[in-house]
Amino acid sequence: MTPISENTATKRYVENALRSERRHFKIYAVLLLLALVAPFVVYPVFLMKILCFALFAVAFNLLLGYVGLLSFGHAAFLATGGYTTGYLLSTYSGFSTELAILLATAASTLLGLLFGVLAIRRQGIYFAMITLALAQLVFFFYLQSPFTGGEDGMHGIPRGTLLGFIDLQNNLMMYYFVLAVFVFGFGLVRRIVHSPYGQILKAIKENEPRATSLGYNVDQYKLVAFVVSAGLAGLAGSVKTIVFQLASLNDAHWHMSGEVVLMTLLGGVGTLLGPVIGAAFVVSLEHQLAQSALGNWVNVILGIIFIVCVLTFRAGIVGEFQKFFKKNFR
Repeated sequence: MTPISENTATKRYVENALRSERRHFKIYAVLLLLALVAPFVVYPVFLMKILCFALFAVAFNLLLGYVGLLSFGHAAFLATGGYTTGYLLSTYSGFSTELAILLATAASTLLGLLFGVLAIRRQGIYFAMITLALAQLVFFFYLQSPFTGGEDGMHGIPRGTLLGFIDLQNNLMMYYFVLAVFVFGFGLVRRIVHSPYGQILKAIKENEPRATSLGYNVDQYKLVAFVVSAGLAGLAGSVKTIVFQLASLNDAHWHMSGEVVLMTLLGGVGTLLGPVIGAAFVVSLEHQLAQSALGNWVNVILGIIFIVCVLTFRAGIVGEFQKFFKKNFR
C-alpha cells in the first residue's frame, strides 16, 4: 500500500469514527432529554426502579460484554450495597445519605475484590460456579445475620437529605438524584470501554492467549474490571434501597443474578445501551404481569423469553438493530 493510500485509509477511518461519535452523542442527548421530562408523565418511583436495575445491568455488562466473564454472583454486590446503606441510615440517626452511599459502594467494591481474587484465575463454567457459590455464602450470611432482619428485610430506611438541604422524601428530587447516579455510572463504563484499558479488555475477550503473549497481565486486567463492576452493582443496590426505603433478601438471591443476565442478553451483550433497554423491558414486563392474572407465572414467562432470545436473536434488541442499521444504511 502506498503512503497516499495509507493516508486516505486513515482519513476515512477518522471520519467514520467522528461520524459515529456524533451520532451516538445525539442519541444520548435525546435519551437524556426524555429522561428529564419522564417523571412528569410516568410515576417517578417506577422510573427510579428502572434506572437502578439499568445501572446494575450496565455494571454486569462491563464484565460479560467486554471481558467475557459470566458471573452468577452479582446479586451479592447489589445486596451488600443495599444492606450497608440500610444499616447505616437506620442505625445512626442523621447519618449523611451521600456518605452512606459511598461507604456501601466501597463495601461492595471490597467484596468484589475478595470474589475476584478467588475466582478470576478460572474461566468459563468454573468461574461462573465459583461466583455462584460465593454469592450463596453471602446470601446465607444475610439470612442469618440479626441486623438484616432475615427474611423480613430492613424496613423504614430513611431517605434523609442530600448535601444537607435537598429533601429526598420528595419523589421528584429523588428521581433526579437517581438519574444523576445512573448517568455517572453509565458514563464511567462508557469511558472505560473506549479507553486503551477497554481495548485491552476486548482483546482479552477475543483471544486471551494472544493478549498474554503480548505481555499483558491478563488476570490483573480482569480483576480490575471485576472490582469496578462489583462497585457499580453495589452503587445500584445502595440507591435502590434509598428509593424504596427497603433492603430485601431478594436482592441477594441467585434469582437476581439470573435476572440481570436476562436483562443484558435481551438488550444486547457488549453494547452500551443494550442493558438499559433490557432492564427497562424486564422491569416493565414484571410490573404489568404482577397486575394481571399471570402474576404467578412471571418467572416462567421470563424463562421463555430468555430461551427465545438465545435461540433467535442472540445479539439482543440493540445488537439486532445495529446489525440492521449497518446492513441497510451504510
